[in-house]
Amino acid sequence: MSFALIVDNMKNLFVLICVITSLQVGVAQEQPNIVLLFADDAGYADFGFQGSTVMKTPNLDKLAKQGVRFTQAYVTHPTCGPSRAGLITGKSQYRFGYEENNVPGFMSAVSAADGAEMGLPVEEVTMADYLKKQGYATAFYGKWHLGGADRFHPLKRGFDEFYGFRGGARDYFPYEAEPTESLNKMERNFGLFEEHTGYLTDVLAEESLGFIERKSKSKTPFFAFLSFNAVHTPMDATEEDLNQFPSLSGNRKIVAAMTLALDRAAGKILNKLSELGIAENTIVVFTNDNGGPSDKNGSDNSPLSGIKSTHLEGGIRVPFLMRWPGHLKPNTTYDQPISTFDLLPTFYLAAGGLFTT
Repeated sequence: MSFALIVDNMKNLFVLICVITSLQVGVAQEQPNIVLLFADDAGYADFGFQGSTVMKTPNLDKLAKQGVRFTQAYVTHPTCGPSRAGLITGKSQYRFGYEENNVPGFMSAVSAADGAEMGLPVEEVTMADYLKKQGYATAFYGKWHLGGADRFHPLKRGFDEFYGFRGGARDYFPYEAEPTESLNKMERNFGLFEEHTGYLTDVLAEESLGFIERKSKSKTPFFAFLSFNAVHTPMDATEEDLNQFPSLSGNRKIVAAMTLALDRAAGKILNKLSELGIAENTIVVFTNDNGGPSDKNGSDNSPLSGIKSTHLEGGIRVPFLMRWPGHLKPNTTYDQPISTFDLLPTFYLAAGGLFTT
């Protein structure tokens, strides 16, 4: 699928930027850094900026006031892997058969492949591939879930650096023994497997700071994809975070603590951008891969009907924030539909890429 077709079909976000800023595609400008903060299985209502009075998300609430909150943002699929496949390619995952997450008897050849063999087809071009063409340094942190076999590895899909795990869900605390699912072992770059120290959500943020600082000092535009596994099961939280919610119990208490850690991690990255003096020239997006599985992690999709894995609003409509100082008006809302399909063409155009037939 050509970029011309992508931009014809999925240009809402970039059109919004053009309207607000009178930005002209093709006009020389400083390339913005790009940070994508991507949550996993979060509930639609589980953030302060979405109206929650239970969750504590001061950093993301601040980000919402500094940028645009999109009230009708949709994912490309209501489950993890396919949603990521659509986002990272900017095209429908049904075009290349990444259609389902382990639904026996109802899957294409790609999504029916066993274990490590189920992944994003190698001929598909990724967001990182296109940004590298524009001179960007690229890094991926956290949950990959786009294929466990070596040929699907992030370092072979346009990313220069990788720290995370290839699978779809793992413990937040380090494994003391070999995990049941080998794809969930922590990996640095390619094949260097070693468990982390501490709570994973915090660790992923800390790991990204070094990349951001190095590229800032070298004046290299960068793309950092923070693919948190929070707040996906298993339900793991630190005692310190759990103690912040004495009035809650069960999974609702744990997901609140996990969300607090997610917000803290986002805050570390946002603070680093400010500390380095590059926040003004950095696009920051925060969103989520699909609706919350309220039956599994205690998430809240109110007022929407449905949960993860359903095509009701609660399965496909997600929180979405975007900040780009000097280009997007702070503390505003945008009420027209957008999609995570829009991210690739938006980032590529902002980076100076041109869509041609």
